[in-house]
Amino acid sequence: MQPIFLQPIFKERIWGGTKLQEEFGFAIPSDQTGECWGVSAHPNGQSIVKLGSYQGLTLGELWEKERGLFGNIDGKTFPLLTKILDARTDLSVQVHPDDEYGKQYENGELGKTECWYVIDCEQDAEIIFGHHAKTKEQFVEMIESGQWGQLLRKVKVSPGDFFYVPSGTIHAIGAGVLILETQQSSDTTYRVYDFDRVDSDGNQRELHIDRAIAVSTIPHEDHVATPRITDLPGASIVSFVEEQYFSVFKWEVRQSLTTNVKDKFLICSVIEGGGDLKIGPSTSSIVKGDHFILPANLGDVIIEGEVSLIVSHP
Repeated sequence: MQPIFLQPIFKERIWGGTKLQEEFGFAIPSDQTGECWGVSAHPNGQSIVKLGSYQGLTLGELWEKERGLFGNIDGKTFPLLTKILDARTDLSVQVHPDDEYGKQYENGELGKTECWYVIDCEQDAEIIFGHHAKTKEQFVEMIESGQWGQLLRKVKVSPGDFFYVPSGTIHAIGAGVLILETQQSSDTTYRVYDFDRVDSDGNQRELHIDRAIAVSTIPHEDHVATPRITDLPGASIVSFVEEQYFSVFKWEVRQSLTTNVKDKFLICSVIEGGGDLKIGPSTSSIVKGDHFILPANLGDVIIEGEVSLIVSHP
């Protein structure tokens, strides 16, 4: 078995910019490119295998045909989606449903719990993370009267920050923030507020107030992720979160890291630097912007160089 390197999909967004090209060298479709779907089997944008015996297959096809690569785990749907988001301007204030609500009202779509690693950001950049309403009645009243400044909870961010964002959390990534997002494989978003902006045709984007009210956690519950750092010779591993839907880590390789891939497949995204990925007699070069999967039961993997990766598994 070998690593499965994937070709990402790009999404143009009203809030997107050009950092995906500037920082990662991606060939983006326009100067309003907001999202790189690096590892995705979602029908709205599937990654394609770049190399090897599975070249040309979508990740969804690989999931269906070769479940052994993924540890033979159950499930109709590949469970996770990894993105890099470039917020040139603020994203809409939004919220996502949980699995139960998605199953009932979104044609069986998964809910969307997610988490963010801040790759880079401008000085004094902020996110919206939660709200100040104490009751559902107060929440509705503040939305209907447009009291956004009083309702929304703003948090300053710095490179290296990590946020765990369960379904039901009101949130928005702010202008000037570049993040890697690990999430359930869902594309369901309920917009609460979009700053009254219009698209190139002069139209405002649709809001989903009733559904947002139905799924929002009230009052806000702050989920603080406390990183745990394991120092190794030549590397360190930061464990950000290990929960129901995903576990997320940062591998910070200074010289060399050896790990053993057992029953869980690993989703890997290179966010800085480069090096060599060694599996048995084979060596692959990895560079900033690469997204790949290490199949379950792969055995010993060695990464050499100066390279940082965000790594996750379901």
